[in-house]
Amino acid sequence: MKNYTIAIHGGAGTLLKENMTTEKENAYKQALDTSIDAAVEILESGGSAIEAVTIAVKSMEDSPLFNAGKGSVFTAQGTHEMDAAIMDGKDLNAGAVSLITGIKNPVDLARDVMEHSEHVFLAGDGAMEFAKSRDYQLEDADYFFDQLRYDQWQEIKGSDSFQLDHSVKKDSKFGTVGAVAMDQNGNLAAATSTGGMTNKKWGRIGDSPMIGAGNYANNDTCAVSCTGSGEYFIRGVVAYEVSALMEFKNMSLEDAAHEVIQKRILKLGGDGGLIAVDAKGNITLPFNTAGMYRAFAGAKLQKTISIYSDQD
Repeated sequence: MKNYTIAIHGGAGTLLKENMTTEKENAYKQALDTSIDAAVEILESGGSAIEAVTIAVKSMEDSPLFNAGKGSVFTAQGTHEMDAAIMDGKDLNAGAVSLITGIKNPVDLARDVMEHSEHVFLAGDGAMEFAKSRDYQLEDADYFFDQLRYDQWQEIKGSDSFQLDHSVKKDSKFGTVGAVAMDQNGNLAAATSTGGMTNKKWGRIGDSPMIGAGNYANNDTCAVSCTGSGEYFIRGVVAYEVSALMEFKNMSLEDAAHEVIQKRILKLGGDGGLIAVDAKGNITLPFNTAGMYRAFAGAKLQKTISIYSDQD
């Protein structure tokens, strides 16, 4: 049997079991289960890593539980500005979008940038113009409305404060979503999607859509999707840093990811985590927070879904 591997995350942060009801915990696990099963179906049938990470991320974008797509947080203007990126490890082709509104599945638009434009990164009005040229139908603002997200925004509306979705104040719905995969042909891919920060201003962009910061894939090394305090992940060029440590220092996937998440990003003052897979199908899911919504599966791996730090 040919090997394949898939790993997903739904954000890292202050995820404490005492703050989680059984009902809420089960809802998150079910959402992760649905996402990873959709990707496994693709990979088992010989589909590409790109297709697998796309379908996994779309599944989480369609859930109001995660800060991406339908569950995106509110900006200071009471709108939703979403970011996404995707990268193909086979040829280092990539696509990304930022500051987009009304798009049900931002990862689809990022993929279209990769496959149907001569560019890598489109933002704002230009990205929306590109979406229109691809016949995207825009969702009404009501589609993205979620009461808890709205209440989060109301707490700091009108102030100069902004909040990462995984901050200590939160008891629910944490963060960016992402997926990494190795398909049966040994090709790697990564995809990441987010709604950003609550009450964000000035067109703030985090690490998620930035190739090399929050998302990266290279068949020679690994595929990586990050989640956490975006400004620090940008400064640390975290996703590429894992790849670079493997390429230039001959580190294993696990050692490289540990070095970046447990040492380098902490030294900068940032927190969060990442998921990664290498060209042999090995995976690692390190984080330096209390928890990270995560799951993995593969031809040689039993499906595992976890939330807290004391779980495998």
